[in-house]
Amino acid sequence: MENNMAFTIPAWVPEGAQRYLAHTETGQSIRDIARSAGCHASTILRQIRRIETRRDDPLVDAALQSLAETHFADPSTATENTFDATQEENAAAKNEEFNREALRILRRLCETGAVLAVAEEMDKAVVVRDAGDGGTTRTAVVECRIAQALALKDWISCDNPGRISRYRISSSGRTALSQLVAEAENKARARNEFGMAEAQTPFQAQMVQGQGGANKNDRPKRIRYSAAESPLIALARRRDRDGKPFLDETLVAAGERLREDFELAQIGPQVTQNWDHFLTAGGRGSFGSEAHGGRGSSDARDRVAQALSDLGPGLSDVTLRCCCYLEGLELAEKRMGWSARSGKIVLRIALQRLKRHYESQSERSRLIG
Repeated sequence: MENNMAFTIPAWVPEGAQRYLAHTETGQSIRDIARSAGCHASTILRQIRRIETRRDDPLVDAALQSLAETHFADPSTATENTFDATQEENAAAKNEEFNREALRILRRLCETGAVLAVAEEMDKAVVVRDAGDGGTTRTAVVECRIAQALALKDWISCDNPGRISRYRISSSGRTALSQLVAEAENKARARNEFGMAEAQTPFQAQMVQGQGGANKNDRPKRIRYSAAESPLIALARRRDRDGKPFLDETLVAAGERLREDFELAQIGPQVTQNWDHFLTAGGRGSFGSEAHGGRGSSDARDRVAQALSDLGPGLSDVTLRCCCYLEGLELAEKRMGWSARSGKIVLRIALQRLKRHYESQSERSRLIG
């Protein structure tokens, strides 16, 4: 959009907010903005009115104030601000930073019972999750400027602003998260100098320190999983004819427990593990000489290996793909050659057996202890 702005607004700012600021801060008429944008004046008017009504949201209001002070202030009196992106390289860097932070926070907000809590006069916000026993668990900390950007983009919303405002991920936030996940996975694939087979995942695309003669200083950072949500969460929302969830909380918890161990198993000097040994091709039960991870990841890797071995062929395949690789059921069915809609039944059976595995492990530990 062409206008008389003295500064370039960051790329993450929504189009409607840009036009709102152009109208309120520079005095451009709605017709002038519409002419520059190539649309009808009524379209610009609706966008401006919508942004104005959203200023009751404290994060939205703070974001607009910050942008106005930075990008529309007198250059001789403007002070440096976290939203400053006057140079092209700085703008690109800040946009990359925002996307990275948005991916991290939105992923946490997809967890059951998670909210972003923002207190007045605080420069940090926190993501907390209902622990299920009346308490809460803090899962992430975010700078308020990032929270403001998420609110301005309508990726998070607050029903009742107050001294402590609680935000939840919106439908547009879930859509944006899916796009951010896809972009992150594409970048991970592009950085993988060894290439990827079709069935491989971002976890298997991680480089190994010292492998292939690569300089460790040039080695890309390890990518941890970053999916919008586990396929288990989507299945748990489905109901049968009696109104009962297709997957109850105990089955989802078993799958999430395996997923957490799988993530921990990626940590260590050598982070790439050949988990496909547990798929139909065989080689189950042990990593042998391949297990060179750090001590902190060794126990988690062993727990994953024990759980998958206990499940056996077939059940471990779908569990690994859906719980750990976070593949959707349709993709898992296609790759394993199953008929449509059969995967969810097999997955539920696998999770039931996985739940019994963890219960037996707990009972064994209790008896030993």
